[in-house]
Amino acid sequence: MKRFSLFNATSLTFGFAFLYLPMVILIIYSFNASQLVTVWAGFSTRWYGELLRDQEFLDAAWVTLRVAVFSSTIATVLGTMAATVIVRAGRFKGRTLFSGMIYAPLVMPEVITGLSLLLLFIGIGLDRGILTVVLAHTTFSMCYVSVVVSSRLATFDTALEEAALDLGCSPFEAFRLVTLPIIAPAVISGWLLAFTLSLDDLVIASFTTGPSATTLPIKIFSAVRLGVSPQINALSTILIAFVAVGVIAASLATKRAAVRADKDARAAERAAG
Repeated sequence: MKRFSLFNATSLTFGFAFLYLPMVILIIYSFNASQLVTVWAGFSTRWYGELLRDQEFLDAAWVTLRVAVFSSTIATVLGTMAATVIVRAGRFKGRTLFSGMIYAPLVMPEVITGLSLLLLFIGIGLDRGILTVVLAHTTFSMCYVSVVVSSRLATFDTALEEAALDLGCSPFEAFRLVTLPIIAPAVISGWLLAFTLSLDDLVIASFTTGPSATTLPIKIFSAVRLGVSPQINALSTILIAFVAVGVIAASLATKRAAVRADKDARAAERAAG
């Protein structure tokens, strides 16, 4: 067994410090009473109250959540369908072109994607707003869902579907009742990934949004250009708290599921014995 050397400990310490020390500083200064973010003037929760009374930030957060929910849901449906075609349809005419179109946003620069979507919306006369942002986010996040789901479908045992078909299920019923519940973790992971990408997107949204659909990243970017406000620190701290709670909840749920699976396996062994 290898010992945990001083070099490894030092590298790990510097690595974590590089990643998380800026976040710690941001959280500390979100409780700063001064309007100057770099000058400490005492502990205060003033800026959290100011943030909750700032209607522009609240509207931007509401727009961002709506766009993220709608775009990730649509992207999950379309990405799951695309993954099913890629994995299950075999060789068909145009398969290479279809796969290339699905995976192109993975390697396409966001500036190119945003500009091309902007030209498309202008060309068809579609006014920019929440709808265009949802369509844009669906376009670039669908490929991520397709990759996650297709990797699960590639290892799926098709004998389970064949057994359902032999028992009288239609192909759609076999997929809905057998395949979908088994690949559900991958589908949920794809939805969460698409949701996160939509929340985080700035470049594509800046090309496809309109005056009535300002997302939170655009609002923060616009505010930071005029100077970092303590409200930005408070907002960032709230987002970090939500992410931390989500990660902890997911870790606990995964650990609980692993413990339950281990207990079921031991119970099955005792029953078989």
